Amino acid sequence: MDPFSHILLGYLLGFGVWGPAGLPYVVAAAIAGALPDLDIALFPLSRRFPLLRHRGVSHSIFGVTVIAVVGCFVIPPAMAWSFGPAFGQGSLLEYFAALEIGGLSHVFLDSLDHWSVPIFAPFSPVEYHFDVDRIVNVGSMAFTVIAYVTLIYERGRVPIAVWSDSTWVFLGAALFYFAVRILGRWRAGVVQRREGFSSVIPQGNPFVFVFFGEDRTPEQLRLRTARYHLLRGFVTPPRSVEMPLQPPVEPTTKSEQAAMARSYPVALSVSWMLGETHHFAEVRSLPDHFDVFWYSLEVSFWGRSAGVLARVDAATGNITTRNRWRSPTAPFT
Repeated sequence: MDPFSHILLGYLLGFGVWGPAGLPYVVAAAIAGALPDLDIALFPLSRRFPLLRHRGVSHSIFGVTVIAVVGCFVIPPAMAWSFGPAFGQGSLLEYFAALEIGGLSHVFLDSLDHWSVPIFAPFSPVEYHFDVDRIVNVGSMAFTVIAYVTLIYERGRVPIAVWSDSTWVFLGAALFYFAVRILGRWRAGVVQRREGFSSVIPQGNPFVFVFFGEDRTPEQLRLRTARYHLLRGFVTPPRSVEMPLQPPVEPTTKSEQAAMARSYPVALSVSWMLGETHHFAEVRSLPDHFDVFWYSLEVSFWGRSAGVLARVDAATGNITTRNRWRSPTAPFT
């Protein structure tokens, strides 16, 4: 998630605990919401110590606690210098709690998408991702923008009771959103297991999920996908593509399966995104060539997906590729 969303969630959760009377702690929680991402400054060290990589130990309960212990001695004086002496007053224990809440909110938010966080590092190497939300979600980004604009505009312009009510509304909306996302993901997981898919991919709409399945043998690869709505069921019938894992030896390409097999390793080599995300293929057969669009099922916006459009010459097997954002169902151009 973006740093602004992390700061906002820390702020709202801090407000939910301390309210307007505990504004210094609320601000500390907001600051802590962004602190785990300071691990990007450790990039040179992360090559030698992998736990210091981005989304490494700083995105764990232990890492957040260390940040909170150090921060409760550093953040209050920094806030007093920035916002006035009143912001440096208060209990160190409560500052620690605020920093812990803000930091854990960061870990929680990052764990919702498909990129993993090592919640129990360094004591356990297991990384967790819950596939509840997208890492880039236009709806949640719009909520963040609206919340910032509203709260900044209200500062000094409206009675404190109005500002307080607005903050409670935003906190309630955020908690409701998380509840819908988490319950929806649980329900989608039930359907996923019943239908035999291996993965669930959340979409921008919290009621819509894409299911993905991969069946692999040493000789053959089969990919399956289907789009599911929590209220309406499957909005598209399950679809599948199959191909041999070894490209044809002869240069001529006579079938769609052969075209996919020949273009698959090439597409993976020119787009790291395909290798990092669940993907699928659309293929079209023409008299002298095949067009194959390998695209990510996770990186998509407004019906367009990131992928690689590969053209396979039927006679020579030569392949030309272009990285494209396009609708998988649109005509090839």
